[in-house]
Amino acid sequence: MPVNELSEREIEIVELVAQGLTNQEIAHSLTISKRTVDNHVSNIFTKTGAKNRVALLNWALDHGKICRDGFNCCSLEGRD
Repeated sequence: MPVNELSEREIEIVELVAQGLTNQEIAHSLTISKRTVDNHVSNIFTKTGAKNRVALLNWALDHGKICRDGFNCCSLEGRD
């Protein structure tokens, strides 16, 4: 799935999931309701094919969205 099909907010939530935040913590951080975060996470899972947070993090690593030990790092902005 092309990364650009995720909204800016969804990408922001992927980054926060990668930091280990719970949906409640993400909601507090973004000043939105937990239910809104739940909906975003569900949509992200659907769009990426991820079944859980670990699968989502693997997807994010594969697409260069998050870094592991300084490797596989790049910004998704401007990528096709």
